[in-house]
Amino acid sequence: MSEQSVNNFEEKLKNSFPTLENIPQEVKISGKKYEPTYLLDGKILKWNGPLEEVSSPICIKQNGKLNRLIIGQVPSMDEAAAMEGLHAAVRAWDNGRGTWPTMSVKGRITAVEKFVVRMRLVRDEVVKLMMWEIGKSLDDSYKEFDRTVEYIIKTIDALKEVDRNNSRFSMDDGVIAQVRRSPLGVCLSMGPFNYPLNETYTTLIPALIMGNTLVVKPPKFGVLLHQPLLEAFAECFPAGVVNFIYGDGAKIITPIMKSGLIDVLAFIGSSRVADILKLQHPRPHRMRSILGLDAKNPALVMPDADIDLAVRECVMGSLTFNGQRCTGIKIMFVHKSIVDQFLKKLVAAIDDLPQGMPWEKGVKLTPLPEFNKANTLKGYVDDAVAKGASIMNQGGGTFYETMFRPAIVYPITPESALYGVEQFGPVVPVCSYSDEQEFLDFVTNSNYGQQLSLFGNNPGTMARLIDRLTNQVCRININSQCQRGPDTLPFTGRKDSAEATLSISDALRCFSIRSLVAAQANENSRDIIQNIVIGRYSNFLNTDFIL
Repeated sequence: MSEQSVNNFEEKLKNSFPTLENIPQEVKISGKKYEPTYLLDGKILKWNGPLEEVSSPICIKQNGKLNRLIIGQVPSMDEAAAMEGLHAAVRAWDNGRGTWPTMSVKGRITAVEKFVVRMRLVRDEVVKLMMWEIGKSLDDSYKEFDRTVEYIIKTIDALKEVDRNNSRFSMDDGVIAQVRRSPLGVCLSMGPFNYPLNETYTTLIPALIMGNTLVVKPPKFGVLLHQPLLEAFAECFPAGVVNFIYGDGAKIITPIMKSGLIDVLAFIGSSRVADILKLQHPRPHRMRSILGLDAKNPALVMPDADIDLAVRECVMGSLTFNGQRCTGIKIMFVHKSIVDQFLKKLVAAIDDLPQGMPWEKGVKLTPLPEFNKANTLKGYVDDAVAKGASIMNQGGGTFYETMFRPAIVYPITPESALYGVEQFGPVVPVCSYSDEQEFLDFVTNSNYGQQLSLFGNNPGTMARLIDRLTNQVCRININSQCQRGPDTLPFTGRKDSAEATLSISDALRCFSIRSLVAAQANENSRDIIQNIVIGRYSNFLNTDFIL
């Protein structure tokens, strides 16, 4: 591509950014200033220490220049402040004897139901903050909020079902017993920037409703959007049950982990950081880890695949939210007999994706929130080109500030960084293959094992591949993109991709442990248990049936 063409694409990306005057009034953040507050021990406190500015990936044209808009400030806490949040959660846990962990299941459900009502009241505010903080389209930001509310409601329903099943006693071999699920203790919850509300709450809510207490560290990008919800947490849950801390992870999370007071680590991020966190705990065998980590999900497009279907699903799989999804398709293997036809249609489909500001109707590609991410992605593209690949679409890999034009890079070879690294952005690596063993070797040798997609129409071939691959990844998608949902299905991974399994019902199990009360089935024991149940003296030992 000529220098003039590059300049033309850069200019187009530059012109996609607005002036303040060109931003529609209905999508502007409300005039109130987001004060640097935090939730500690049931109280919303103003932070009077150092602050961290929150900037938007949406750059604003001002005086002939583009600048990231500053949309707020958050506390930049030190070790002492972070430890206050931890100690508040420890006090609320109180060795398992606190108000929240000993509350009845019905009582905890009622509190979470109240929280949902309060949460819905700030829907528009949270959604706008999400859009401005991480560049997610307005439509997708609303979808994330609504999906999160739906997830909470389904979690409540799932817990009711679990409790109903546990409301009976068993008698076996002369022993009468009741088995229920009990909380684990103090949980550290850390969500990702790409789904800062939904994926944070898919660990926070099940941990909370099962009776654990929490320290929540929001991601660096997607931090302000939690502020409108602090009042709801303070109003709906006992003091110290939920605490929010902010700041540099290395500074504030390290002492928390080293304290040994964390019983559960719920972390969604990179395997490198997860390994560091686990090693910092002095007794890691006493800490349960629920981790959602890296992925390099591949797609295999076989000779008999419906090419139009495969292209459509691969475009959505690789470029939804700019490819910033762990479940995204990160590399494609296309049979050499159809690769030229596939690439032609792939280029056309990606060229048709609208790129612009998140509030624009139908927009699919938006600004990238991470600092210097565009440079990193361009480095991957340049590395692949240096090793024999070409950029297949006009202007692919061109960027200006936070706007990056997707790059289809082909053919990718094992020598290229893009063959193994998770790019987590709008770069689409494509390989051609002649023998399916090449794909099998890629999956087997990969450090990751979350998902893959198979595109084809031969049942025999499909069955053979399924049987060879189900012990390498945790989800195989047939003629569809990789994805998480629906939330009733297990979400996990092998190798460096995950630890533990998340789904609505699995998450309840992850954040709890089976506990039981047992006694010899003699007359005295039966009388004691019966009196406890009839008198409703215990929140644990009871036969209440929650409707």
